Amino acid sequence: MVNASTQPRAIWMATLAKANLSQLETQVAKLGTLPDYHFLRSPEIGLAMVRGRAEGTDEPFNLGEMTITRCVVQLALGDALISGFGYVAGRSHRHAELAALCDALLQHPDWQSQIQSQVIDPLQQAAQAERATQAAEVESTRVNFFTMLRGEG
Repeated sequence: MVNASTQPRAIWMATLAKANLSQLETQVAKLGTLPDYHFLRSPEIGLAMVRGRAEGTDEPFNLGEMTITRCVVQLALGDALISGFGYVAGRSHRHAELAALCDALLQHPDWQSQIQSQVIDPLQQAAQAERATQAAEVESTRVNFFTMLRGEG
């Protein structure tokens, strides 16, 4: 369950997981020199069961499996040891690694505002622009049946 203290982390982890890899790499590259980190769990590929809910009855059912990649990194910043997690759809080791690194940096007060403003915010804006583009494409194909003429003559 997501509560008030975990909500910001859930939002940034979702943003990192859903981001386009090339956009994520571009934003992380703009940060310059990053702290050293090591893998607690190297990027690895696995499967996760995707569940759905039946319309009407709301009964859960197994929709199928999807490929995911996960990674866990650890940073040593000062006296703090911070672990970051990355779970992404697909088979991208690099994407999972960058997501885990950003998650760890976002947990440190010295890095949080910089990562938020230079990585998370631009990725959220790009995702919002993509959703708006898709919505416009869908809207352009919509048919309003109530305004069509019946063809009676």
